[in-house]
Amino acid sequence: MSVHSVNRRLMAPDISALKGDRPIVALTSYHAHTAAIADKYCDMLLVGDSLGMVMHGYETTLPVTMDMMVVHGRAVVRGAKRALVVVDMPFGTYEESPSVAFRNCAHVMKQTDCGAVKLEGGRRMAETIRYLVDRGIPVMAHVGLTPQSINVLGGFKTQGRTRAEWAAIEEDARVVTEAGAFSVLLEAIAAPLAARITASIPVPTIGIGASSACDGQILVMEDMLGLSPRVPKFVKKFGAVATAIEDAIKSYAEDVGSRRFPEEQHAYGMKEPEGAPSAAPPAQGPATKKPKKLST
Repeated sequence: MSVHSVNRRLMAPDISALKGDRPIVALTSYHAHTAAIADKYCDMLLVGDSLGMVMHGYETTLPVTMDMMVVHGRAVVRGAKRALVVVDMPFGTYEESPSVAFRNCAHVMKQTDCGAVKLEGGRRMAETIRYLVDRGIPVMAHVGLTPQSINVLGGFKTQGRTRAEWAAIEEDARVVTEAGAFSVLLEAIAAPLAARITASIPVPTIGIGASSACDGQILVMEDMLGLSPRVPKFVKKFGAVATAIEDAIKSYAEDVGSRRFPEEQHAYGMKEPEGAPSAAPPAQGPATKKPKKLST
């Protein structure tokens, strides 16, 4: 199935149906104009909580709020017309209980009109995923490296590098799939493990640093465009946007400083009736009244 083979926005079941058909193309997006461009080529756009780092300058995703996700989610939905838009649920908005998760996820979906949400966590989130799906909220699960748990993991560490770690991660993927997740994002896990998980579950796996064995791939858009100053090993830079932006700003500053910009074609002239003088007469100073002569 092509993104252009259906005359509507893609939905979670459409993404699930792509498993075994062709690779799924996904990217993050945080604003309407990049969403409109990516929408031509992507099956799915993720409004990731990574926006806290790449858009707002935080060191981690933990400070991201639900209001931030709603603002950026609305923008992406407005920009994209075909791709499924998935919104990340930020840290602290879904872990407390299934009912709290439902209230917050429903709020995000109603406010953004997105097509699904994404939750981090495996077995510990299975009950919540089932609760949400049973109540009409499509869920993308996220296992392996879960950035919202870096304080427990001890940093952004690759998962599954030893076989002793495999069973727990495989179990995470299995239980979230059984709970009803329409796809599973695998982040920063060893390639052989990603291949095993992809072969063992009936829904698509979307890899980010998890090898080409996955059913699809996703990257942070700013990373793959060469806009982020530091990127993980698994990122391939498909562009050099940071260099292009800096070159453009440097040229702008030089032109402003030397008065080469703006030129005549960048300025607005006057609209005057035919026969009217081309320029207003010089401004006169304020009229002054002669002082009255005082009678004696």
